[in-house]
Amino acid sequence: MLPNMNNKLSEAIRYVGTFKFWKELVIMTLGMLVTAAAVYYFLVPSKLIIGTISGLSIVLSNIFTSGQGLGVWITCINIVLLVLAFLLIDHEFGFKTVYTALILGPLTDFWAWVLPWERLANDNLVTGTPSVMGDPWLDLCCFVLLLSASQALMFSINASTGGLDILAKIVNKYLHFDIGASVSIAGAVICCTAFFINPFRMVVIGLIGTWINGLVVDYFTASLNRRKRVCIVSHDYDRIRHYIVGTLHRGCTLYEVTGGYSGEKSIELEVLLGKDEFSSLMNWMKNEQIDAFTTANNVSEVYGLWASGKKRKQLQEQINKR
Repeated sequence: MLPNMNNKLSEAIRYVGTFKFWKELVIMTLGMLVTAAAVYYFLVPSKLIIGTISGLSIVLSNIFTSGQGLGVWITCINIVLLVLAFLLIDHEFGFKTVYTALILGPLTDFWAWVLPWERLANDNLVTGTPSVMGDPWLDLCCFVLLLSASQALMFSINASTGGLDILAKIVNKYLHFDIGASVSIAGAVICCTAFFINPFRMVVIGLIGTWINGLVVDYFTASLNRRKRVCIVSHDYDRIRHYIVGTLHRGCTLYEVTGGYSGEKSIELEVLLGKDEFSSLMNWMKNEQIDAFTTANNVSEVYGLWASGKKRKQLQEQINKR
């Protein structure tokens, strides 16, 4: 056990010294800074409760501390959830989950110190509307857009905002719902706690916001990860293959196919490309006047051997040395 722990510690120390670690640390911090701003400026003034840990913290802070110390409530709830996760879930949560879960509270208090929401909502407060945008629906739209963009950015580096994700995993394990349903159930329960501080209309807006947030996160995530799956049937397949491998530095797969009408045998080439790479390939084929039948469709998730630009160049250098 001890050698294994020493190995993990050594790996962690090496990882901290890499550029990737510091880049992802900056991305996580900026993402959580945006999340904290969305919570503080669009949820806190109107007491709009979305199905998040921040929403639950707003309810508890209004019940027990008259709306003060929101950051402390967020941090305390996340600490409790992290402890429960280690006790109830047979899973070792990584540094990213712990880090993002624990900095949200302090960052929320940071925004309250830098620019209190009352300054932005001064005109609305005169009319008796505690809201930065002056309308709960506009607050909801602004919050969902900021939060969803931040979450999609975090998901792109395999991180999350913590909180609700931890609660969803606990629901998933002990109530045996799939993870998507677990997130929805946990979010809906948190929304319903708003009955303690809000009228029915605001609770319904919160439930709608929770549902919209899930849709927008899916959209942003799909946009960030979108690739093109391109299938090309052509007699000039070898020239196309050389361009894909030699110029675009992408791998491809060749299939022998038979035309259903002509019965003629040919080769179909299949490749996954980024948007810019797909445009480059299409322009090259047009300039080279290559006769081909081409189809393309969007792929939102790619796993396995999809390589980054830097990795592809390294692989190409290895190929050239052979």
